[in-house]
Amino acid sequence: MIGLALALILSFAPAASRAQSLIRDAEIEYALKRLTQPLAVAAGLSPERVRVMVLQDSSLNAFVLDSQTVMVHSGLLLRLESAAELQAVISHELAHIANGHITRRLSNMRSAGSAAAMGMLMSLAVAAAGHADAGAGIAMGSSSTAQRLFFAHTRAEEASADQAGARYMARAGISPQAMVKVLEIFRGQEALSQSRQDPYIRTHPLNADRLRNARGYASAYSGAVQSDTQADYWFARARGKLGAFLQNPRYTLRRAEKDKTAVGMMRRAVAWHRTPDARRAMAEIARLEAARGSDPFVQELKGQILLESRQFGPAVQAYARAVQMAPKEPLILAGYGRALLALDRPAENRKALAALEKARARDPRDPRMLRDLAVAYARTGNNGMASVATAERYAVAGRMKTAAVHARRAEGLLPRGSPGWLRADDILAAAEKLKQR
Repeated sequence: MIGLALALILSFAPAASRAQSLIRDAEIEYALKRLTQPLAVAAGLSPERVRVMVLQDSSLNAFVLDSQTVMVHSGLLLRLESAAELQAVISHELAHIANGHITRRLSNMRSAGSAAAMGMLMSLAVAAAGHADAGAGIAMGSSSTAQRLFFAHTRAEEASADQAGARYMARAGISPQAMVKVLEIFRGQEALSQSRQDPYIRTHPLNADRLRNARGYASAYSGAVQSDTQADYWFARARGKLGAFLQNPRYTLRRAEKDKTAVGMMRRAVAWHRTPDARRAMAEIARLEAARGSDPFVQELKGQILLESRQFGPAVQAYARAVQMAPKEPLILAGYGRALLALDRPAENRKALAALEKARARDPRDPRMLRDLAVAYARTGNNGMASVATAERYAVAGRMKTAAVHARRAEGLLPRGSPGWLRADDILAAAEKLKQR
């Protein structure tokens, strides 16, 4: 069962079909940001604005969600074997952004509010990956075929992104040969029936010319490759934590049994927690603290394990230390607020509200945080803002009809023209525009 830090949210697929969810975890997202930054600079994009996020799906795919967000399937991240291979995937997707390949597709989204746009784009992404049923209920007025094609690229766009991506990798000192290795994973997929293909092939057409050209780019741009142990380290942390939470804990324990590194300790802590065996999990956390005591993500994981073990007071203390170490990290702030809410005392509820409001200011598209924020508002007597936060949570998940119900309730409880009222009004306006499509 995935815990609080590695939250599975934005679940779109109905019970009868395979769910896809956005995985939110501060450590994984930080690691991916570290791997992305040099490529974003090489592509002429803002490294602070570009983000890479993980969609829980065992199939192999990656795609651009909007002009700032790259999505990577968990299955692909776990399949790749090196930081350079993951950076090859990211570099290719950044090339689609830098080359303007998604501008036309996003043009119809601009009239929607940001909360609604996230839900629409995520639902289209799920359908594009081959799960047309998962996009049902999103008022886009497009067929499932159009949804599946929304994130697809032409062969010309793929060739352009391959060449630009290889160039960005070379500028960042990363071997473009990793791009060839990634493409070789998918070699032969186009000969399969569509039902057996990984969605990468449907959204990123692959043929012999493309692979041959990629080998040429790798040869042409291979001059300034640098060894980057930090990239390998952060890749190991992201991949290791993702696998520890998604794979069978017994499998993780076998694979990490003799791993004496901090990553090995973290994997064992997560695996024992999921077994569940809180005593052994905390023993690994103690070893991890001794090795990396100033690491905020260690304290965050400790807080998560304590919170899910219903040790609420110690969980608050661990999260508080994590916040001290990383005061601007929204997912850590959200975890701190969640732990404070678990105590359910007036003073702690007020502290939780302050932490969750800070988290929302930095990342307003986190549904789990919005759910907790609604609880904090309700416990502190502000039912109007509780309805606003609930409306935003449903809007982010693409459930605009339900979001509108809570937004109308919020408008009835808040002063007209107040910040909360305006946020609710934005959701109602977006819902109305979607209904007209």
